[in-house]
Amino acid sequence: MGNPLFDRLFGRHIGKTSTFLILPDGSRLSHGRFLKLAARYAHALAELGLKAGDRVALQVEKSPNALAVYAACAQSGLVFLPLNTAYTAHEVDYFVSNSGAGLLIGDPEKAGNLSDVASRYGAKFLTMDESGNGSLAAKAAGKPEEFETVERTEDDLAAILYTSGTTGRSKGAMLSQRNLLSNAEVLCSEWRFDENDVLLHALPIFHTHGLFVGTNISLLAGGAMIFLPKLDVDALIKWMPTATTMMGVPTFYTRLLGDARFTKELTKSMRLFVSGSAPLLAETHRRFFDRTGHKILERYGMTETNMNTSNPYDGDRRPGTVGLPLPGVEVKVCDSEGNDLPRGEIGTLEVRGDNVFQGYWQMPEKTREELRENGFFITGDLAQQSEDGYVTIVGRAKDLVISGGFNIYPKEVEEALDTQDGVLESAVIGVPHPDLGEATVGIIVAKPGFTPDLDSIQLNLGNRLARFKQPRKLILIEALPRNTMGKVQKAALRETYKDLFA
Repeated sequence: MGNPLFDRLFGRHIGKTSTFLILPDGSRLSHGRFLKLAARYAHALAELGLKAGDRVALQVEKSPNALAVYAACAQSGLVFLPLNTAYTAHEVDYFVSNSGAGLLIGDPEKAGNLSDVASRYGAKFLTMDESGNGSLAAKAAGKPEEFETVERTEDDLAAILYTSGTTGRSKGAMLSQRNLLSNAEVLCSEWRFDENDVLLHALPIFHTHGLFVGTNISLLAGGAMIFLPKLDVDALIKWMPTATTMMGVPTFYTRLLGDARFTKELTKSMRLFVSGSAPLLAETHRRFFDRTGHKILERYGMTETNMNTSNPYDGDRRPGTVGLPLPGVEVKVCDSEGNDLPRGEIGTLEVRGDNVFQGYWQMPEKTREELRENGFFITGDLAQQSEDGYVTIVGRAKDLVISGGFNIYPKEVEEALDTQDGVLESAVIGVPHPDLGEATVGIIVAKPGFTPDLDSIQLNLGNRLARFKQPRKLILIEALPRNTMGKVQKAALRETYKDLFA
């Protein structure tokens, strides 16, 4: 029976001396050495008593070792649960509790709080720093460099990624081996990846873009990745002549365009630039082409589906659109009842295919709300489709904010604001931002007789919310605009403050 995810992404590289990871210091890690490291981790996980189907939560800095934990989970049949490194212990508490994780791996600097979280829910706790050192490494030291792969099927759960909506708690999107493999195979083919490609990888690996798009495609193609810890323009410019491809969020491209060293000559070895996770402004697309001669390929995906559409590799890459449905993915623009709308009309985008997730972890009602019995997933994004099939995302039916590629759930931020001294109520919106795509703005109404200290509120939010969730600006107004039913009119607020960061 085998283990499709491990066998097709990792297993076929066992023993190979070909380069897999190029590290910032110039050192290289071969496919074979990487998989020996993963095997040692797999033995360590097995020694902890973890069995196929158990969940492993990981909140550590990006490193080859962190990536090897993903490989070890795949080989062991464990469910991988990567967590944003910016999450506070308060936020991690929910994810460990909800997932029933058997193991939490965290940064040694956060060990005190995170070990408390793990013990609260009966999970084991191990540490790993950005160099790979910690109690997990100690446990894996001396273990065999081969591990007997646990048998799994394409229908088995491979990962849970937590996503945010506009109401309720974060939802754990259940991704099967088929979900991940089918999408990686399609993208590898559509974007023409092969063993000669070198991907400039500066994305996080707790997010579907950096992990299940960038990494999985590179593994499938047998190519290499220049594995940078984060977005750093100096590092991107340094390594670009060595690379052939790059994937990034719009912020990557706006920051490169802001540097005079980023020239057509610098990009001459590159064959493909991909953008996603947030809307790419048509202006950025045009400026990039004028500067380099390259047309950025924009695509559209979600945590629940990986990638759904893409502008073509060969063909018209249209600024402002997210391209055509990928092979094997059906898309339709619908009214609120799920009925198809004529081409050109705006409605809710729904998608169906092997890429669409299995449902939300322990949330059957939410699954039924968003995943139809016929397999179509209701994305919540408002879109229109041209006569020749190109999809344009025109807005979101939900108030989700996407800033720098990260999803921000306004209600969570509003709840944090509403507890602050002198605050009567608040509304959090996303407005256009030239660097981040969107930025959050907190609109605050004061309690009668109070004048809230906005600087103190901003400081207090730092102890409760991850940095990317914190509003870029707080604004004090007399009253929130409401309709006749008393609902806050966020569309009116977005219109009022749309030029705030222009």
